Amino acid sequence: MSTIGRPRIHPAVRMYAAELRAGSLSRREFLTRATALGVSSGTAYGIIGLAAPAARAQEARGGGTLRVQMDIIAMKDPRLWDWSEMANFGRGWLEYLVEYQADGTFRPMLLDSWQVNDDATEYVLRVRPGVTWNNDDALTAEHVAYNFRRWADPAVEGNSMASRFANIVDFSTGEVRDGTLEVVDDTTLRVSLPEPNIALIANLADYPAAIVHPSYDGGNPIEQPIGTGPYLPAEYVLNERGVLVRNREHDWWGQDVYGGATLDRIEYLDYGTDPATWLAAIEAGEVDMLYESVGEFIAILDTLELVKSEAVTANTIVIRPNQRAEVGGRRPYTDVRVRRALQLACSNEILLELGYQSLGIVAANHHVCPIHPEYAEIGPAEHDPDLALALMEEAGMADFEHELVSLDDGYQRDTCDAVAAQLRDAGLLVRRTILPSSSYVQDWQNFAFSATEWSQRPLGVQVLALAYRSGEPWNETGFSNARFDQLLAEAMAIAEAERRSVVMAELEQLLREEGVIIQPYWRSTYRHFREGVTGAEMHPMFEIYPYRLGWAGMRPAD
Repeated sequence: MSTIGRPRIHPAVRMYAAELRAGSLSRREFLTRATALGVSSGTAYGIIGLAAPAARAQEARGGGTLRVQMDIIAMKDPRLWDWSEMANFGRGWLEYLVEYQADGTFRPMLLDSWQVNDDATEYVLRVRPGVTWNNDDALTAEHVAYNFRRWADPAVEGNSMASRFANIVDFSTGEVRDGTLEVVDDTTLRVSLPEPNIALIANLADYPAAIVHPSYDGGNPIEQPIGTGPYLPAEYVLNERGVLVRNREHDWWGQDVYGGATLDRIEYLDYGTDPATWLAAIEAGEVDMLYESVGEFIAILDTLELVKSEAVTANTIVIRPNQRAEVGGRRPYTDVRVRRALQLACSNEILLELGYQSLGIVAANHHVCPIHPEYAEIGPAEHDPDLALALMEEAGMADFEHELVSLDDGYQRDTCDAVAAQLRDAGLLVRRTILPSSSYVQDWQNFAFSATEWSQRPLGVQVLALAYRSGEPWNETGFSNARFDQLLAEAMAIAEAERRSVVMAELEQLLREEGVIIQPYWRSTYRHFREGVTGAEMHPMFEIYPYRLGWAGMRPAD
């Protein structure tokens, strides 16, 4: 049992260091595991004999406006956020207990530190002293407990946080289990779990985990902008623009801890889903930074006087049949033969080439990436167009026309065009429907056959729990399999990644055998921005931190 005293080094960290030295663990995997168990990034680097990356001196000068190209999506309760863009705007005033860094480490933000017991059934979370809300209330452990209770409410439709913290919920009452949350004092919260949960810290860093004030009523957070961050929302026009302005009436706690928050104004500008318009906007000087550079436009942007940032990631696109969907009075995708036929008709190598210009690595139709600590190698996905047609005929669906829906967004459109072409080459019937962002994001979970962009999560079990566990709010496939759920629960309780990967191999195989998804590739991601912009580097989870953004040296006139 852990104590409330001085944080210790979890015993598993020494074992991870030995695995790193033996070559069975990558440095990134070591850093992710060690910091998730409460070791600071500096200590984690020191354990393996490396100096932590030097904190970059704050280069940004005060003031100025920065303009960022990004979709402006309808805002809602943060625990319901299902697109990264919502969080990137909300981070102006809503902050997180933990931040996931590009090097794989977890950094405390509103938390000062945390401690985990040996079997990951108890977490002691220490709130950073001196943090205040912009209404001058002090942030307390009780406020953190309040957010846990909000996240754990399974009755709120679309609340994916309830699935991330399922083992603290008493589903008979819909409330947090008795004895789970103990406010030890103003800055200490003990979280006691009935079974291990290795993903708790990683889930605290995910974008729906923004910390809200106890007075927040669940409505549009822009209308109740009480937060701990340095900015305030000034304007938010759907599909047009969102504007943050520096909160000059309140001193931001992070200034002395992490520096930054130098800009007067940040404008997020929506240029639609055609990357050609993004290119035109930055070339004309209308924006200073892109949300993401994609496809053939990357090479064009490289020729301009811009800075390019790259992240190797577990970001991906999933093309999935919805097993719940009804089409013409029948449910075509409940039949595993139909799902497997769609999968077998597609070559993931070709989809990577045609859909993403080979700027990534081929995936294997199971949504667990080689950079995930518990990844299991089960071989490549099978490509057999003849068997695909035979299975579709056997299912009596050879004359069924599949409608493949996608967002009109560069690589997503191109990848789905390539999927449709391969389905037709295999003798299957398919038509394409392409929708603008404003239409697609409102109904992304309900299409019968469609594609969705999925952002990276630090752990493979996180992804599987969010996307494929029975009954989860983000389970867009409609997949429900008792064996899968049982195996996932086992994996979530195993702290050692090597042991977890044994279970993961069966989970991966099950997803593929059931034809749940076509998941063709893992994306390297890119971002271009103007010389002089600071803090704009591409994050593997598309996170933009307003407090890090700024202008170095001379900046353009506002």
